[in-house]
Amino acid sequence: MSPHSTNLAPESPSDATVHIVLDDFGSSGRAYREVAEEAANFNTVVDDLMAGQFNHPIRVIAFNISEGWSRDVSDHVAREVLERVAKEDMQLGHAARRFVALHLGQAELLRAGIAD
Repeated sequence: MSPHSTNLAPESPSDATVHIVLDDFGSSGRAYREVAEEAANFNTVVDDLMAGQFNHPIRVIAFNISEGWSRDVSDHVAREVLERVAKEDMQLGHAARRFVALHLGQAELLRAGIAD
């Protein structure tokens, strides 16, 4: 790697799985959101989604360079959001509700007692 290039992958081959969020910015387009290396994990993504840190999250991609795989984990993230909302008896913001409805369906939101 040249001294002026940026390595987007973790330096250590034993590093954990990385999670990134594709966010929709309307007429400005879609982009994978920048995230600090220590915050690119499943729990932080769920926390940030629930806290309203994303504009219009579309999907969450997980990858592990050392293991050589990547996958869309949006459904898994959406289910975790619903579990935490139920467990912590909290409100869910508009962007997070849209994300859950996109991946699990409006019926799952209603079953969880979350309505628009």
